Amino acid sequence: MMFRKRDKFGMVWLVFGLAFIVASCGGGTVAPPPPKGGAPQAVAKKVEPAKVEEKKEPEKKEEAEYQYNPTGKADPFKPFIQLTPVRELVRTAPLTPLQKYDISQLKLVAILSTPEGNIALVEDSTGRGYFVKRGTEIGKNDGKVTKILKDRIIIEELYSDVWGQTKKNEVYLLLHKIEEGGES
Repeated sequence: MMFRKRDKFGMVWLVFGLAFIVASCGGGTVAPPPPKGGAPQAVAKKVEPAKVEEKKEPEKKEEAEYQYNPTGKADPFKPFIQLTPVRELVRTAPLTPLQKYDISQLKLVAILSTPEGNIALVEDSTGRGYFVKRGTEIGKNDGKVTKILKDRIIIEELYSDVWGQTKKNEVYLLLHKIEEGGES
């Protein structure tokens, strides 16, 4: 077969590469040949280093294994501050449209006087009107209408303070009076 010069160069590198791989696969040192007449001495030499190693092990002091004792210590996986819910309300009924609005988004438009009690007309930001009477739930913060007066309605909201105590907050919606020159 005829090889080109380039093919011969590639074959030379291939042979050197294989020779290198085979030589490096030997792994480790080559054992010296056994002595001709002194086989028992060689065995004695091998035994002595093993004895020396055994003697070194008992000389080392064994350290006591550390064990963690959690008594009287805080659990590192529990939070420092235990947060408890203020009110756990289980709602069975869906929210009314008035409960979806913040009270600041509502506007008191009219108050009607009836023999059963006053009724108020409240308007949301889109212009839709709702009739409200005493006891109606209103606002995002679980507000409830407590009084309907001639010029305002009083809404009582419950909230929790920093110490977790439930407090009452009164919010007023005032009736905007129409002036003679136009609306206010």
